[in-house]
Amino acid sequence: MEKIASFQVDHTKFGVGMYISRIDGDIVTYDVRMVKPNGGVYVSNPSLHTIEHLFATYARNSAFGKDIIYVGPMGCRTGFYLITRDSMSGSDAIRLVKDAYRFIADYNDEIPGCTAVECGNYLEHDLESAKKDVLPLLEKLEGYTPEMLEYSYHFGK
Repeated sequence: MEKIASFQVDHTKFGVGMYISRIDGDIVTYDVRMVKPNGGVYVSNPSLHTIEHLFATYARNSAFGKDIIYVGPMGCRTGFYLITRDSMSGSDAIRLVKDAYRFIADYNDEIPGCTAVECGNYLEHDLESAKKDVLPLLEKLEGYTPEMLEYSYHFGK
């Protein structure tokens, strides 16, 4: 089988940050990396699950809601995929992630969609860890520019 695009990026060369993983027609996939790939520290499943509920809910209820296709965790537990329509600019994607992660860092209410009726694993959540786990990316995104979304900006082609 042909190797998919996300397996063709050298994961040893980048760390915490936000990157354009691929563009398919009018669909843009962003890698939202919260920890360094293969760095030995990964986001726990309960934290990842909580961030997913809060990030997806925030994104779909934001001014960019119509541009959001998908928000979901990476299986490697290093971050999230944010998939948008190309009508949403890179600047707007950065702003959305920053706003969503600030929202999560400050969140002190019930986790949306966190009942047996609404979620297939509603007991596996950890809000306190989620609030801490978003901080490194939130810090990294300060001053982030659309040019920095390109992998080549960080380590060339």
